[in-house]
Amino acid sequence: MKARYWYVILTYIVMQFSGILGIPLLLSLGVGKNLDPATATNTIIALWTVISFVAALPIVLFLLRQDMRERHQNLRRSSKGEAIGWAIAGIFMAMTAQVVAANIEIHLFGIEPGSENTQEILTLVKSLPLLVIVVSVIGPILEEIIFRQIIFGSLYKKFNFFISGLISSLIFAVVHMDFTHILIYTAMGFTFAFLYVQTKRIIVPIFAHVAMNTFVVVVQTVFADDIERIMKQAEKLQQTFIGGF
Repeated sequence: MKARYWYVILTYIVMQFSGILGIPLLLSLGVGKNLDPATATNTIIALWTVISFVAALPIVLFLLRQDMRERHQNLRRSSKGEAIGWAIAGIFMAMTAQVVAANIEIHLFGIEPGSENTQEILTLVKSLPLLVIVVSVIGPILEEIIFRQIIFGSLYKKFNFFISGLISSLIFAVVHMDFTHILIYTAMGFTFAFLYVQTKRIIVPIFAHVAMNTFVVVVQTVFADDIERIMKQAEKLQQTFIGGF
């Protein structure tokens, strides 16, 4: 693996653990002192997440400036038109992979639907809406660079797609610390790796990842009340239907 890739990974790791120092720093500065304890905690965590991710992104891009200069030399890259097509198709592929994996978890392994990791993130978003920038855009960009371009890309030079995709996807799943739904994260990892291999353009899985995360955030925050109302109405209809027999 190239030296600059190790520096990128190190930057990502430091970013992930920077809250150990960053959160106490924000507390000492009096952030959230006028809020109730629960809200203050969520706000501080969300704020430091924004700060750390926003700081990490330009560092990562700076470290990869040589890759960005050399990308035009890759003659195997798909054309811009093909890349756009795969990017759009990738959104539906990612959502389909998630649905299939979720159904396998529910019906084969008896795992309850819903992710604690996702719910925790959405709670933080409600405390600090600015966090949406990280969840929807910066996070997916960094994850695709780390897990697809660097980890998967390096493995793919030595192993076949399945082995490279499996290892990088499992690491992707583990980093999210949601072991109950590891199958879903692994399915997502394989999907984004496939898009990267097909196009040789990291922007394609980035676009699909950003679009999917944005969709999830919008649906579960902006339309959360509407969805809950529809679900309750559906339950009433089901009870009425069953009661008629």
